[in-house]
Amino acid sequence: MQLQPVQSNNMYQKPGMVTALGIMTLVSGILNILTALGLTFGIVLGTLGIGLLCAPITMLPGVLGIFEILYAVKIIANPPVAVKFSQTIAILEICCVVVGNVVAMTVGILALVFYNDAAVKAYFDRINLPESM
Repeated sequence: MQLQPVQSNNMYQKPGMVTALGIMTLVSGILNILTALGLTFGIVLGTLGIGLLCAPITMLPGVLGIFEILYAVKIIANPPVAVKFSQTIAILEICCVVVGNVVAMTVGILALVFYNDAAVKAYFDRINLPESM
């Protein structure tokens, strides 16, 4: 029995940093949603309902968590989906330190650092090329 060489499409070979970025963003999104729910319930129950006026403060981690999960699913997808690096999500993750979420801040900083890697930039450029007909 003769082994056939495996033909791999190196054009879309995903660097390890991109996979790490996707997984970290997914975990950060889940933690942001849980943080938003915890803060909202804590404020509302802790102030006997008067804290509902402060509930909009907890919207940043909740909404960001949803966007992070949607973005992470696109990054982790196999085969790759055309998605651009979201600097906005990384900056908003850093802003989550205001509500005490240090994990999101760390993920935001790492996302910006990872994107400066040449292999990661090249990967995002390649998956966003228009396909030739």
